[in-house]
Amino acid sequence: MTLTKTPICDFGKKAINFQLKSTDNKMISLKDISGEKGTLIMFICNHCPYVQAVIEDIVNDCIELEKIGIKSVAISSNDVNNYPEDSFDNMAKFSKENNFNFPYLYDETQEIAKKYDAVCTPDFFGYNQNLELQYRGRIRELKELKPVRSGNSDLMNAMKMIAEAGKGPKDQIPSMGCNIKWFK
Repeated sequence: MTLTKTPICDFGKKAINFQLKSTDNKMISLKDISGEKGTLIMFICNHCPYVQAVIEDIVNDCIELEKIGIKSVAISSNDVNNYPEDSFDNMAKFSKENNFNFPYLYDETQEIAKKYDAVCTPDFFGYNQNLELQYRGRIRELKELKPVRSGNSDLMNAMKMIAEAGKGPKDQIPSMGCNIKWFK
């Protein structure tokens, strides 16, 4: 595991289309998951301790975001040959165990993670209603892999701002987690 931080938000960068298989065995595209007021695209995986530390927060935030017109999707892009705990079957189990209310997609070729310049898990991409990037920060502070729960998460606050104004906060604290496990 290499601790990796997300780069600074590239404000205004357009979301890139994709067509990936969900853990429900449906093909899902960007159009299918775009929200009326915004869209959250998350790169996660099953085994990362950083994802596991905040998965409850992710699910809870996504439930609340949907109420304000923001749809969410999670994508797993890890090399499953070297990290079998991130396999498609294990994705389906992880999704069910954690009561995902959003599609969990398998980026088998890693093409989408590369197109998005995703670097770690979790890596959050918050888009406005025009699918322009407005947030690339953390969900919330972690201390010794334990979420610091004081008020709304950074992600929730940013996505609410995006839903209301179409723009995200200028100051963003990077997300950090395990690096994406690229094919060798």
